[in-house]
Amino acid sequence: MSPSLRKLLGTIILVITVPIYALIAMVVAVAMLPGVNFWWQLVYYLLAGLLWVPPAGLLIAWMARADRRV
Repeated sequence: MSPSLRKLLGTIILVITVPIYALIAMVVAVAMLPGVNFWWQLVYYLLAGLLWVPPAGLLIAWMARADRRV
C-alpha cells in the first residue's frame, strides 16, 4: 500500500472514530455518572479523555510506516 493511501485511510478512520468514541463516552457518562461523587466523575473523565490516545497512536504509527521494498 502506498504511503499516501495509508495516510488517507488513517485520516478517514481517525476523523470517523474519534467523534464516535466521544459520543459513546458522553452517553456512558450521562447514564452512569449522575449523582456520583465528584472524584469518581473526575477519574472517569480523565480515563475517557485519554483512552483514545493509544489506539490513535498505533494508527498514526501505521500511517507513518515506510513501505517494505522486496
